[in-house]
Parts: sequence; C-alpha cells; structure tokens
Amino acid sequence: MANKNLLENMDEFLSRLKKVYETYELKPLAAEYRRNGRSVYELLIATILSLRTKDPTTYPAAERLFAIANTPEEMVKVDVATIREAIYPVGFYKTKAQTIIDISQTLIDEYGGEVPKDREKLLAMNGVGIKTANLVMAEGFGVPRVCVDTHVHRISNRLDLVRTKTAEETEEKIHKVLPQEFWIDYADQIVAYGQNICGPTSPKCDSECVIRDFCPQRGVKKHR
Repeated sequence: MANKNLLENMDEFLSRLKKVYETYELKPLAAEYRRNGRSVYELLIATILSLRTKDPTTYPAAERLFAIANTPEEMVKVDVATIREAIYPVGFYKTKAQTIIDISQTLIDEYGGEVPKDREKLLAMNGVGIKTANLVMAEGFGVPRVCVDTHVHRISNRLDLVRTKTAEETEEKIHKVLPQEFWIDYADQIVAYGQNICGPTSPKCDSECVIRDFCPQRGVKKHR
C-alpha cells in the first residue's frame, strides 16, 4: 500500500514544504511563471526550452527570447537563426528554435493564436510531449495534473508513495493514490524540493529535510 502516513497527512506535508519554498535558491520554472502571471504561450515555449536543460540555463534563455518576441504572431516573424542565438546554450537549441516557430504557426493557423486547453491538441503539436502538455494544463490552466519529471519520479519512490520504474508509471500511480485536490501543489513542491534538498545522490535528510518523518527513505543509500 502507498505510504499511509503521508496520504493521511498530505495537508501538513505540503504546508511544511510551502513554508521553506521561498528560501530556495532554485525554483521550478513553470510554477514561477504561473506565480508571476506570465502568459500560457510563454509558459509553453519556456517549457519546450527546459526539456533536457536545467532551469538556471533555461530562465535567461527564455527571457532573451521573450525580449524579442512573446506572442505567436511576433515569433513567426523572427528568423530561426535569431531564435537560435537567443536560446543558446539550451540543449538541442537548433531543433528547439524550429520547434518554437512550428508551434507558433500552428497556434495561429488552428487556434487563433491561443494555446489550447485540450491535452490531445497540445500533444498533437510538434515537440510537445506528455510532460509539456501536463505542465501547460496544470500551471497554465489550473487543470489538475501531476507533471512527473525526474524529481517527482525519484522522490515519490523515496516517499514510498509509488513503486515504479518510469516517469509514465509514476504519473499513472500518483493519479490513482493521491486525491486530485493535491496534484498541482504536490508536483510543484516536490520539484522544488528535489532541486534544492532531496537530490539524486546524498540528499540532505539529516541536515535540512522538513518532511523526514513522512519519508521512509526508500532506496536512499547515502545521505547528509
């Protein structure tokens, strides 16, 4: 059975994480875009940039790009070389530059320049995978989804909330065991915690963890 102590005390668990969130040096890009009132289009494009790229690289790249264009109509007027230069050195920047143009054109041609709320429509666009679609739905439109990245997958297993081998399995299991009302907050807080406290190697269990009493440290071999 999933971690009963955690599930029965999810309000307290999330409350503790939220109290330390503002102290973090690193904060999840998608959650911060929502908190700062950025457009759903900017969120979508920034999420594309973040794929296989760490947030400290993604943030400035996105800001350089949005200083040039921050709507689909503006973006399709920018040549691909300029976009490449703006977003470098994000991973696969050449491919992502063309993807950004393709997505922007699709939004103009099929959705009146607006990002669709529908998951299948998002997934049909070039370069948009499950993680990106879930993030846009959750952070852009407030649709309950758990976006599972490497942090959510790793920590959900450490917490013994799930026992899975892939991010896809983790998403499916969390949606089954965790009440929907917690989905968005859980993902936001766990990503932030994974970036700052509960790293993949030698997590700060003894020195800085505020949720230690909820965590059986499943799979943790070394910690601080």
